[in-house]
Amino acid sequence: MKIFSNSFNNGDAIPSRYCFASIDPDTHVALAENINPHLIWSEFPAGTKSFALICHDPDAPSVADDANQEGRTIPASLPRADFFHWVLFNIPASVTEIAEGSHCSGVTPKGKSGPDAPGGMSHGINSYTQWFAGDADMEGNYFGYDGPCPPWNDEIPHHYVFSIYALDVESIEAEPGVDGETLYEELEIHILDGAAITGTYTLNPSVA
Repeated sequence: MKIFSNSFNNGDAIPSRYCFASIDPDTHVALAENINPHLIWSEFPAGTKSFALICHDPDAPSVADDANQEGRTIPASLPRADFFHWVLFNIPASVTEIAEGSHCSGVTPKGKSGPDAPGGMSHGINSYTQWFAGDADMEGNYFGYDGPCPPWNDEIPHHYVFSIYALDVESIEAEPGVDGETLYEELEIHILDGAAITGTYTLNPSVA
């Protein structure tokens, strides 16, 4: 399989319009346009009955105590963990392209509704659901896409992996609010093939 994007090139930096936040010289960060990028895939195997899409950041800090704290940094040596930005499944086999901005446009405090997604698809929750837990202004269930927002004091750029999977079933019967890790476990045995495209992003001016 192959996957391509008109929004960014594989291995390059993701433009800020596809991100949750952008660099602000006065306040470190500002909310960005948060538009989902364009994606198109091809050369999937015969017998494909549906697709699933997962975007994750494998560079999230495993310990977030120092994240976005003045006078501190998140060292490059810190062990990293997965942070999921998009969980989309039950994509019909006839659909091989997602238009820019068709699944998200703008930051929605307190989350976005789901699991219904455009075109009869299904959204899981992304990791902002856990990240904002306990924040009175932002907490909620974040279904669908929300873009990159790595800590502004992280010493490394983060990588955002958009993975498309061709499946041998027409639908995955996942619980409403399924997260990326759980969904992958449920669809793993149904994967016929897959492809990925990766972009990078940082909110640390010294890294950018």
